[in-house]
Amino acid sequence: QVQLVESGGGPVQPGGSLRLSCAAPGDTLEDYAVGWFRQAPGKAREVVSCISRTDGGRSYADSVKGRFTISKDNAKNTATLQMNNLKPEDTAIYYCATVRGTSRGGNFYLCEARGNDWGQGTQVTVSS
Repeated sequence: QVQLVESGGGPVQPGGSLRLSCAAPGDTLEDYAVGWFRQAPGKAREVVSCISRTDGGRSYADSVKGRFTISKDNAKNTATLQMNNLKPEDTAIYYCATVRGTSRGGNFYLCEARGNDWGQGTQVTVSS
């Protein structure tokens, strides 16, 4: 089980931006596809965005398309989620995890977490 550490969350006003980071101390993210998930109070955890291991295939939840961008820097051993034009409904704890899925044609399909051992996540609060 790869242990990932999330950072970069915080309070932000609607329309603002945040950049979340996911690090893999003691492991190599190049070997894995990575996904970002979020869980709002009283709701189930949902997948936000995923990126393939090496060829850059990506997927986004419909609710974040055009606002969020996922990237992966294998040289720095990190994955990031750039979040722009944030909305109150984006408020949640955000988690990163290694994922499985199928990368084809620039897209990443059927993204799901490989395990069920989640880190502490990073809180994102969008409020005026």
